[in-house]
Amino acid sequence: MIENRWMSSRAWFLPLPLLFIMAAIIGWPFLWTAWTSFTNAKLIASGADWVGLSNYINALGNPLFQSALLVTIKFTVISVLIEFAVGLSAGLLLDQDFRGRTLLRALMILPWALPTVVNATMWRLIYQPDFGALNSMLTQLGMIDSYRSWLGEPSSALWAVCLADAWKNFPLVALICLAALQSVPGELKAAATIDGAGFWKKFRAVYLPFLVGPLTVAIVLRTIEAFKVFDIIWVMTRGGPANSTKSLSIVVYQEAFSFQRAGSGASIALIVALISAVLTALYVTAMLMTVTFGIRTGSALYFEAALVIALLGFASTVALSKFLMRGEVIE
Repeated sequence: MIENRWMSSRAWFLPLPLLFIMAAIIGWPFLWTAWTSFTNAKLIASGADWVGLSNYINALGNPLFQSALLVTIKFTVISVLIEFAVGLSAGLLLDQDFRGRTLLRALMILPWALPTVVNATMWRLIYQPDFGALNSMLTQLGMIDSYRSWLGEPSSALWAVCLADAWKNFPLVALICLAALQSVPGELKAAATIDGAGFWKKFRAVYLPFLVGPLTVAIVLRTIEAFKVFDIIWVMTRGGPANSTKSLSIVVYQEAFSFQRAGSGASIALIVALISAVLTALYVTAMLMTVTFGIRTGSALYFEAALVIALLGFASTVALSKFLMRGEVIE
């Protein structure tokens, strides 16, 4: 007994090297960024003065930050919802037994495997206003009368970028759904078919309990990544036209590197990290509720409640952004 306790206590020392490495790689840069956010540090100048919360107050009262926050929220909601819907549909389709299923599964990985810069450049060519494939197709189908600049119009630019991002990332959601569907016992599928259950009833009673956990993980990952979006927007629009696609990460980049205001850029970066942490906490809470109640009872009601909680989180963030847009933050 004593030897077992001694061995258990020794086991705690085994991850110490990894913890030291993580503290050096993650912890120190985070602490340095947090300290910089309370100063007026410049990117290339030495020395900095303590300014307290001034950077945060100025950021929250800055119309450019408020606009970028709203754009980031819109991008996150639109792209994640598209990826969720298309990915779930693709996962259900690829779970069926048909000829060529293996080939289709392999081909579906290609968009996800493409580098983001390559994907963004490809979609820029598709949206090209003079010879783009989208304009050509819609014109031939009679859906538009003349070619449009999809990335040059504020009303369509964000939707165009969201579609490009969703096309690249929906395979991740589809593969996670497919893996979860493969774990459904064949006896349950056969019993539901014998009982005469339709597709929706079979999906709700048989498939959904197995999809809850994996889908929640997929949504958490994609929400965090979408909220931090930078590369695909930067390559496709550089945040234009008229800041209609400028995300918070682009504002951070411009503040820290273009304008060389490291303190201001660090404060905005921490605000982005804080919002991402709040969204993650909401989703993790929803997942824990679902695992505790939904899967064990075999009911999808709790999964629906989890989705409502997540949507309320999004709604509260949108409400905050609208509150900021009215300029009601203390200057």
